[in-house]
Amino acid sequence: MLGVATGTMALVIVLSVFNGLEDLIRSLYSTFDADLKISLKEGKFFKYDDEIKGQIFQVLGIENVTQVIEDNVLVRYNDGETVVRMKGVSPEFIQSNQLKDFITEGQIKLQEKEQNFAIVGRGIRYDLSINPRNELLALQFYYPKNIKPGVSNPSSMYNSGILMPAGVFAIEKQYDEKYIFVPLRFAKKLVGKQNQLTALEVNLDGSQSTRSVQKSLKEQLGPRFIVQDSDEQHASLLKAIKIEKLFVYLTFSFILAVASFNIFFSLTMLALDKKRDVSILYAMGAPKRTIRNIFLMEGSIISFSGAIIGGLGGLLLCVLQQQFGLVSMGMASAVQEAYPVKMIFSDFIFTMFSIVLITMLASFKPASVAVKSLEINRL
Repeated sequence: MLGVATGTMALVIVLSVFNGLEDLIRSLYSTFDADLKISLKEGKFFKYDDEIKGQIFQVLGIENVTQVIEDNVLVRYNDGETVVRMKGVSPEFIQSNQLKDFITEGQIKLQEKEQNFAIVGRGIRYDLSINPRNELLALQFYYPKNIKPGVSNPSSMYNSGILMPAGVFAIEKQYDEKYIFVPLRFAKKLVGKQNQLTALEVNLDGSQSTRSVQKSLKEQLGPRFIVQDSDEQHASLLKAIKIEKLFVYLTFSFILAVASFNIFFSLTMLALDKKRDVSILYAMGAPKRTIRNIFLMEGSIISFSGAIIGGLGGLLLCVLQQQFGLVSMGMASAVQEAYPVKMIFSDFIFTMFSIVLITMLASFKPASVAVKSLEINRL
């Protein structure tokens, strides 16, 4: 019973940790991503005209739309250089306060009167030794043009621009080492696409569900565009987490199946040890089914008691982890100090069902042994 309870508790805790990690990743992405993202199904740049704008704002539930130009660029600062992901955004991005709680240095601004600024990720800041307080050094951006044969002047092969770093953000390593935010007007000039965008990011006001707004936008914009929510934008990563969770569930279930051999051998030894008692019961008129059920009932007591005790133990430890953070993630740069956990009722149900099924199957053979011993005695 103790072995079954320990296995159940371990499985409940591990599945709850995977649920917590999935929610943590979603919360990080929701900070960086808008509720919905509109982009081309094929190609990169599209023209954002009054027709598309009208189609979008016909849909109820939209609070604002951020225009985006996103592409790879070369950035130089002092003696260092690196390739980064430049994300040019319209003023709505700053107004939505998506980066408000994640600025570690400097200010959260992209434009001030006619001057443009950049907000860089902390990883890029360390890589290039960027100092937002140094007003003498600027970020230099380079973007390749469509180079034609016969061009010999290197300066005509790329567009360039400079920005002063205004602030540094820190969300998650994947973003901090990759992204630089710049004003949309600067990005348009750098890539040479004055009237085109790579994406539109839509924030909702909460009056309509994300799914209903997404469906309406798809109907309005047609098959040329794709409209993705936050989960769909990171479908591969979230799918990988779900697959890992499934394999962890199967692995622990297999371990519990191996551990159930203890129940099998214990009940088998009990059946052999109680041959005399079983024979007496049979002689007194007890049918074979009753004798078989005695051993099945003992297996049931072990499985149900172990599953309930283990489930309650796992629940208690998860609650303690949520309240007091007993187990730390052990990383100095972790976005969360303690391991996140989230308990889902279906996990408890599937876990207990698996435990009970495995232990009940392990009880059938010993019950059959007890019945067969009656036939042997009769002979």
